[in-house]
Amino acid sequence: MQVSEVNIHLIKPQSGLIAFASLVVDGRLFLSGIGIHRKLDGYGYRLTYPTRKAGQQSFEVFHPINRATGIAIEQAVFAALKDVLNRLDSDAGYDCADAAAQ
Repeated sequence: MQVSEVNIHLIKPQSGLIAFASLVVDGRLFLSGIGIHRKLDGYGYRLTYPTRKAGQQSFEVFHPINRATGIAIEQAVFAALKDVLNRLDSDAGYDCADAAAQ
């Protein structure tokens, strides 16, 4: 599986959410709205995939269906995040060392 065209859109941090990612899988499928959150322990990041609510039920829009796919997406997103954070000024509120650890 090839993950390409990864774009990171930083937001004002809120409740651990720091950015959204979009990407292309195998040159055929565009995915967006992937949330990038700082882990609760403060070290590193985790991804969340979009959901939609209908009444009281939540439905997953998309998500990886196996570990290998999830890891490939994480690696591509975290590498792009590291590049974006390294370009920011050190006082922007993000810790580049966390992204480098990924």
